[in-house]
Amino acid sequence: MTPQSPTERAAAEPTAAEQTAAEPDLRHHGDAEVRADGAGLVDLAVNVRTGTPPAWLRERLAASLTGLAAYPDGAAARAAVAGRHGRPVDEVLLTSGAAEAFVLLARTLTPRHIAVVHPQFTEPEAALRDAGHPVRRVLLAPGEGFRLTGGAVPEEADLVVLGNPTNPTSVLHPAAAVAALARPGRTLVIDEAFMDTVPGERESLASARDLPGRVVVLRSLTKTWGLAGLRIGYALGPAPLIAALAAAQPLWPVSTPALVAAEACSTPAALAEADLAAYELAVRREHLVKGLAAFPAVRVHGEPAASFVLLELPGADAVRARLRTLGFAVRRGDTFPGLGPDWLRAAVRDEATTDRFLAALAEALDG
Repeated sequence: MTPQSPTERAAAEPTAAEQTAAEPDLRHHGDAEVRADGAGLVDLAVNVRTGTPPAWLRERLAASLTGLAAYPDGAAARAAVAGRHGRPVDEVLLTSGAAEAFVLLARTLTPRHIAVVHPQFTEPEAALRDAGHPVRRVLLAPGEGFRLTGGAVPEEADLVVLGNPTNPTSVLHPAAAVAALARPGRTLVIDEAFMDTVPGERESLASARDLPGRVVVLRSLTKTWGLAGLRIGYALGPAPLIAALAAAQPLWPVSTPALVAAEACSTPAALAEADLAAYELAVRREHLVKGLAAFPAVRVHGEPAASFVLLELPGADAVRARLRTLGFAVRRGDTFPGLGPDWLRAAVRDEATTDRFLAALAEALDG
């Protein structure tokens, strides 16, 4: 990495207004809410679709175990992902979960001015900081529905990272607004881990190949297909950058079962199933949002578009603790830059589970 002068480093670091009073724990994730003493809790903290993997996918994965004696060969999976997004094979990198891609980018790129748009998934910033990069946080405002506004991202930023739809805000940014961030000399990284929870994957830039600069789109099979334990994701981007990222990977970074999953989940039948699940999710999310509207103390900013909803309510940390005693685990919000102790994230579940959660929330608020 090219050394920075003290002036450049100071300009890249977050200003006091861009940070919370207490530095958030960037390594805290939703699974921590349901481990240890979380046994028996209804899991609204992790955004993986319930009832997954589906039976047909489990069968494909089980069948792949007979081939574990051979080293993994990602050619077929890579071709399937490339075909699914209409890209050449050399623009696809299969990774051990989308999270690996953040580490590869942090270790491979040599940016001078980094802008990470928050609130968002914290692993990109954590990976960049671990690699020694100073990071500037761009904080989107709840009063504006956590949406991108003109001029929010510094013009000098040569690496910009944002999620779409964004975790934890559930905001779906228009593709045009995201694409407008691309420019010569800049690497734009778009975390689309939850894009397959959006009907039709509208606003995705996964197939865009004609934008200026370098645009990298990251995808995950974790959420819709229930494969968090298998670790499979991929990066899409310009062939030279994809080759550089691949050179930073260890040999055989993706297991044979994970490669089978990538290929299987890229078929037309699987994509149709995922899209149907996204439409069902939209109905269930509307049911949750309508139920939350009955609580004057609870506010949902903007229009949620993913498999979770971000809630603002006074004393959310205490409410979260009460919900645990009532059998529900939700995700704390204070570990996301730009939020604080008055925020919670709740996953969208079936209507019956949501009704039980709303009843528990009413009791927790009364408490």
